[in-house]
Amino acid sequence: MTHRFLMLGLIATLFSCQAPLTPTQVLFEDVKSQEGLIGKSDYLKSPFVTGGDRIYLIGNQDGSFSDLGWHVQGEMGGIWLHPIKLMDGFTSSIKVENQTYCLDKASSFTNFPFSNLHQFEFSSIGIEVERLQFVPDGKEGLTILFRVQNVDKSAKTVQFQFNAFVDLLPVWLGERTGMQDQQDLISFDEMTNTFSAKDQGNPWVTVWGTAEGITLFPENGFDCNYSPKGNGAAAGFSLEINLPGETEQIIPVFIAGSSESELKAMETLVDLRKNLDTDWYAKKKRYESLANLSEIQIPDSDLQNAFQWIKYNTDWLVRDVPGIGRGFGAGLQDYPWFFGVDSEYTIQGLIATGRKDLVYSTLELIHNLSEKENGNGRIIHEVSTNGAVFNPGNINETPQWTSTIWEVYRWTGDKELLEKYFPSIEKGLDWLLRENDKDGNLLADGYGMMEIHGLKSEMIDVAAYSQKAFADASKMAEILGKTELSKSYQQTADALADKINSDFWVEEFGSYADFIGTVEEALHLIDDAIIRADTLKKPWAVEELKATKAKLSTLPKDQKQGFVLFHNWVVNTPMETGVADPEKAKIALATAKKYTNPFGTFVTGIDRDEQAENEDGSFAGSKSFSYTGAVMTLPTGVSAIGEGRYGNPDGALDYLKRMTRSFGFALPGSMYEVSPDYGMFTQAWNMYSFGVPIVMQFFGIQPDAGNKVIYIRPQMPTAWEEASIQKVIVGDNEIKLSYVDKSGVRAIEVEQTQSKWGISIEIPEEFSKVKVLGKEVSSDTKDGYRRILITGKKVRVEASK
Repeated sequence: MTHRFLMLGLIATLFSCQAPLTPTQVLFEDVKSQEGLIGKSDYLKSPFVTGGDRIYLIGNQDGSFSDLGWHVQGEMGGIWLHPIKLMDGFTSSIKVENQTYCLDKASSFTNFPFSNLHQFEFSSIGIEVERLQFVPDGKEGLTILFRVQNVDKSAKTVQFQFNAFVDLLPVWLGERTGMQDQQDLISFDEMTNTFSAKDQGNPWVTVWGTAEGITLFPENGFDCNYSPKGNGAAAGFSLEINLPGETEQIIPVFIAGSSESELKAMETLVDLRKNLDTDWYAKKKRYESLANLSEIQIPDSDLQNAFQWIKYNTDWLVRDVPGIGRGFGAGLQDYPWFFGVDSEYTIQGLIATGRKDLVYSTLELIHNLSEKENGNGRIIHEVSTNGAVFNPGNINETPQWTSTIWEVYRWTGDKELLEKYFPSIEKGLDWLLRENDKDGNLLADGYGMMEIHGLKSEMIDVAAYSQKAFADASKMAEILGKTELSKSYQQTADALADKINSDFWVEEFGSYADFIGTVEEALHLIDDAIIRADTLKKPWAVEELKATKAKLSTLPKDQKQGFVLFHNWVVNTPMETGVADPEKAKIALATAKKYTNPFGTFVTGIDRDEQAENEDGSFAGSKSFSYTGAVMTLPTGVSAIGEGRYGNPDGALDYLKRMTRSFGFALPGSMYEVSPDYGMFTQAWNMYSFGVPIVMQFFGIQPDAGNKVIYIRPQMPTAWEEASIQKVIVGDNEIKLSYVDKSGVRAIEVEQTQSKWGISIEIPEEFSKVKVLGKEVSSDTKDGYRRILITGKKVRVEASK
C-alpha cells in the first residue's frame, strides 16, 4: 500500500473522573447483559463480522486485520459500504513509559448478536483494554469504542494511538459498470477535527474522527506494523490519557463513508456522534424482536442455541444498496452480494421465522435483477452489488423460484404476491423446457447445483426441482383462475415424477442417478472422476469408477441412461422435495448415510473414505479455494429434510446434530459454509437447513394462509418429550404451539391471535382416545392420521392409545 502519513496528537489531555456513567460506559455495561459467546483461543486469527445493512466490518478475532478473500484478491475483509470498500482496517496501540503495546493480539473475543468485544490484557503494566464495535441500522457508518482501564492503584499516563488504513475501491466486477480504482488521498480538517479520504478519480469518500471538542494536529509515524495491499493511504491520531488508580477512559472512534460525496459522509459522522446510545438501543430492541420470532424451547440446548443464532447470522448478511435494492447476500467474506439460488433456499426458512420484510425485499431484488438481465423468466445466479451479473442463471434456479413464491404464499396468503410474480413464473417455466430440453423428454439440460466441469446433462436436482415447480405452479394457476394451465402444469409434474422414479433410479447403487446422459458423456466424466479420487487417495472410489467404466465400455456410446458416478449430494433432492417413491426413498436415504462424516453430508461422495467418521477436526482445504473434499451445511440440511419428509425425525435430528457440531467451531455464534471451519464464515442458507426441519417438520407447521387454516402434524424426535415454539407468524395470525408426549399421552396445544382461523391438528391413528378443547369443526382420517379441524383462541388435543 502507498501511504500518505498523517499523525495527530492531542493538545488537550483527557482526565478520568468519578461521575455518572457516560453513554459510552453505559454501552459497555449493557453489553454484559446480552448473550455473548466467547471464541476459542486457537481461532483468534480467524475472521469475524460486525454486521450492518449498509456498512460492515470484517477483521480478525484477535483485533488485527489481514488480506482476505479471492473475488477482489485480498480485499474482501476490512470495512465495506457496498458497492465500494472504505478501509482495509486499522491499527491501535497504547504507550506507557515509552513502551508500545499494539492492540492486535487479543486475549479473548466475545461475539454478541449485533456487536463484538475484544479484550487485551497487559498485566505487566496494569492496563487492560476492551474494544467494542457495532453498526447502527440504516446508517453508512460504524462506531468503535476503546475502553482503557488502569487496574493498578497507581496513576498512569497512557498514550493511545489509532491509525486508519484507507482503501477506497470498487466491488468485484466494478469494471463492468465503469468503476475504476484510483489513488486515495487523505486530508485533515481543523474546523471539524476529522479526517477525510477521497479516491482521486471517483466521488468515493470515507471520514473518521473521535469525540467532539478535541483539537488535533498532524504528526508523522505509526507504532504498529500493518501493510495491506492496494492504492490506499493511511493516517491516524494519538491522545494522552491520565488515569488515576483503578479508573478508566473510553475513546470513541466514528467511521462513515459515502459513494456520493464528502458532505453526505460528514452528515453521517455527525449523526453517529449525536445518536450513539439511541442507535445502540434501537438495534438491541430489533434484535430482541428477531430472537422472539419462532423462538423454540427444545430438549437439545445446543441445537436450540444454534437455531437462535442463525436468525442473527442471516441479519448480518443484509445488504441495502442504493439503486440496486435490499436483500441478503449469500455469505461472508467472499459472497456478500446477491444470488438467486441462495435466496431461494434461505427464504423458505426466513418466512417460517417471521422475516416477511426481508423475504419480500429480497424477492423484489432478485426478480428485478433477473428481469433486467434476462427478461424471459430465467432467474439470475450471481450479481455483484454494483448490478453487474456474473452468471445469468443455472438451470435449477428458475424452477426453484416458482416453489419459493409458492412457499411464501402458503405462509402469507398474499394473492397480490402471486399476481405480481406469476407472469415471470409462466415465462420461466416456458424458458426451462423450450430452450433447455432439446430432446423434448421434459428433462432440462444444464448445470444445476453441482458446477462440476462437463456435468451439465440432465441433472437429478434440476429434474426434482422442476417436478416440484410444475406441481406448485399448478396450484398457483388454479388460485389465479387459470384452470387449463393448472391442468397442463400438473400433467408435466406427474410425468416428471414418473421419469424421476424410473429413468433416474439406479438399483445397483440404491440411489438416484447424478445425471442422465450418453455412455460417451459418462466415460469422459469417469476419467476426470478417477483422477480426482486418485489424487485424493480414495482407493474405493477409484475401484468403483474403474468397474463402472469397464461395464460402460461394452455399451453403445450413444446409449442414454442414468449414471451414479460422483455420489453428489443432489441425488438426495427427490427425498427433499418428496417426489421419491416411499420404498425408493427408504433405500436412497440409507445409501446417503454412507457419504457423511461427523459434521454432515459430503458435497461429492467419492471424496469420502473409511476415515470419514473420525474427521471431526479442522477442514484441510487446498491452498487455492475449492470445495473438494467438502462437507457442507446445505447438503446436510437437504439430507435432514429428506429424512423428515419420509417420517424419520430421528434421522433428521442426527443430521442437525452433525451440523451443530460446527456451530461456534471457529467463529462463536456462527457456522461455516464448509464444515467445520472453511470457506464462508457465515452462510445464509443455514436458515433453510435448520428452519425447515425444525419449524415445518418437527413442529409440523404447514400453513395454508390463503384459506386461513394452519395444518399441524408434529414429527418430534423420539427422545423429545416436550417442546414449544412461539410467535410463529402466518398471514395476519400469530401462533404459539406446545407439544408434550409423556406416559403414552400426547398433547398438542395451540394459541392464536385470530380465533376464527382453523387449526387442523393431526394425530396418528394409533392414538385411539382423543379429547378436544376448542370448537371442533370437522374430523377425518388420511394417510394414517386423524385430522381434527378446530377454531378458537386456544385449542388443544389430548390423545392416548
